[in-house]
Order: sequence, then C-alpha cells, then structure tokens
Amino acid sequence: MHKEFLEITQRPFPVPQTPWIMTQKWHQLLFCHWIVPEGILRAEVPPQFELDLFNGQAWLGIIPFRVTGMRFRCQPSFPYIGKYLELNIRTYVKYKGTPGIYFLSMDANKWMAVLGAKIGALLPYRYAQMKIDQDGDITQFHSNRGEEEKLQIQYRPTSPLFIPKQGSLEFWLFERYCFFVTKRNRVYRGDIHHDRWRVGHAEADFIKNTMATKLLNQSYFNKPSFHLAADKQVFAWLLKELN
Repeated sequence: MHKEFLEITQRPFPVPQTPWIMTQKWHQLLFCHWIVPEGILRAEVPPQFELDLFNGQAWLGIIPFRVTGMRFRCQPSFPYIGKYLELNIRTYVKYKGTPGIYFLSMDANKWMAVLGAKIGALLPYRYAQMKIDQDGDITQFHSNRGEEEKLQIQYRPTSPLFIPKQGSLEFWLFERYCFFVTKRNRVYRGDIHHDRWRVGHAEADFIKNTMATKLLNQSYFNKPSFHLAADKQVFAWLLKELN
C-alpha cells in the first residue's frame, strides 16, 4: 500500500472504495491564480455547477508542470506516454455541495496522452508544443498551441514549503480531490488522491501569455498569486456518473 493512503488528509469526502486505476507523479508545479469577475467566469462553466467562491471571489488558475511515471494499475510505466508536459487552466466549482475542479482547458505535449484523457476521462485536452528548462532554482516553461494560445513563463521559489492551514486561501485552492466534467448534460466526477499539499510562495515573470485571454484581460489589474508545490504522487479512479 502506498504511503499516500496512510497519511491523514483533509478530504471533504472518503477515498473511493474501488481500486484506483492510474497513477502518475507531478513535478515542477507552478500555480498562478487570479481573481476573476464572477459573471465572466459563469459563462465559461456549465450551468450544472455552482461557482465555488473564496470570500465572495471567483478564482482562475493556470498550472504548468511535468508528468512522469504515468501507468495503469498493475502495469509498468509506458516508455513514451509515461512522461510528458502539461498545462491546465482551471477554476473551482461545487456540485450538490461537493467541492471540486472544473478544467477550462488542458494541454499536453504527447498526442497519446491527449487522446487517452479525452476518451477515458472526457477531459478537454489538446496538443501543444512544450518544453521545460531548469537552471538552479529557476524554471522556464514554454507552451505553444498556436499564435493565440501561448505561454512563456519563468519562475522560482521565494519561501520554504509549508502545509496550508484549514481556512486559508492556499487550503481552499489546493485541497481538492475531484474534478467534474459533463457530456450530453450528464455530470461525471473523477476522483483523485494524494498526500497533503506542501506549497511555497514563488515569483514569476510572464514573457508571453495569451492563455484564457477572454478571462484574464479583465483580471490583469489583480496581482496574481504564485505558488510552487512539492513533487506529488497522484492516484486516479474511473469516472463516476452522478445523479
């Protein structure tokens, strides 16, 4: 049994009783968050979901990171598809009181990862050219999904890692253990599990950012919040259709 299943977490609902089907590791995670106008964001989220707010404010996240060790249960990691780069744009929702994540877009630089996630988890993956470079404590991440969808960002840590306290913004942003998707007006939940988030403050410089411009053009006057996170082993379950 993996140690992540033994550690006490702050999950708002129990770990699924069925076996997990997939695991992977996340590295070099940067979380960029903006407060965005609730009305603008509402138009981007299916009506089945309630926008989850922190102190009355809606948040949008852009998260670049690196994936390794992706494998299915009782199977070895795939040499090619087992590692790739990813870029997520997400917000925070509730469905019948359960908090989770809603992905506005998800990019990866391996076609097999894109197709597998679109088919198996109904997630909005698209292919993008990406690369990541590390120089000391400075990370540079590049993503290109066409002229209108680019991200070039450089980031580094500015504080030690810490475990977010319950009630804090960091706890609200990070401690989420499911995502929601829809298909033909049906709602599905994808459960994940891992140990508690360990995050630190960071600084970042956007060299180029044309991701989610419809939302961020109205939010750049808000100073973004940047956090780096420790490497994380994640476990995932089959999608579950909800009533």
